[in-house]
Amino acid sequence: MTKNELWEKIKHSIIDGNKVDAVALAQEAVDLKVDLTEVIESGYVPGIQKVGDMWENGEYFLPELITSAECMKAAMDILQPEMEKIHIKAHTQGRVIIGTITGDIHDIGKNLVSSLLSANGFDVIDLGADVKLEDFIQTAQDREADLICVSALLTTTMLGQRRLIELLREQELYDRFKIMVGGAPVNRQWAQDIGAHGYAENAMTAVKAAKDLL
Repeated sequence: MTKNELWEKIKHSIIDGNKVDAVALAQEAVDLKVDLTEVIESGYVPGIQKVGDMWENGEYFLPELITSAECMKAAMDILQPEMEKIHIKAHTQGRVIIGTITGDIHDIGKNLVSSLLSANGFDVIDLGADVKLEDFIQTAQDREADLICVSALLTTTMLGQRRLIELLREQELYDRFKIMVGGAPVNRQWAQDIGAHGYAENAMTAVKAAKDLL
C-alpha cells in the first residue's frame, strides 16, 4: 500500500464513521513505522475536516458528527502514546480549557465541542460540569492555556460567564487568555456585552471560532 492509498483509507474511515477501521489503520501506521505526524496531518485531519464541511452543507447531521469525532479520538488514542515514546509532539492548534459553569450540570453540548476540538488538533483539558470559576482560571494558568471555553445551559448559570470575565480582569489575566462562551441561552450579543472574545452556537462553529481566535 502506498502512502497516498493509506491516507485515503484513513480519511474515509473518519468520513464513514468506521471506528474499527480508524483504529486498525492507526495501528497499521505504527507497525509500518510511518511518520505519525504525517499520518495525522495527511489522513485523519482531512477526514474530520471533510466531515465538518458535510455537516455545514447539510449532508451530515449530529449523529454522524459525533461518530466521526469518536473515531478520530480512538485513532489518536493509538497514535499519541507512540508519538510520545519517540518524543514527537503533534502539531496543536492551541491549548483549550473547557467546562460547564458552576451550578450547571449539563454537559452533552460541551462534550461534543470538546471532542470536536480534540479531533481538529486542539490540546483539550476538559474540566467537566459544575466547574468553579476559580478552577477555570487556575487550570488555565497552570496548563498555560490559550483559550478558555465556558458553557452554560441555564439563564441563571450564564451569569457566571460574566463573572468569570470580571475575575480575569480583576486578576489582570484578561489579556492572557481568549474566552469563548456558548450554550442554549447564550447569543452573540451576550458574548459581546460581557467581553468574551468569541461565541459559538454549535460544535462545528466552535471549532471555526477557536481557530479564528488563535
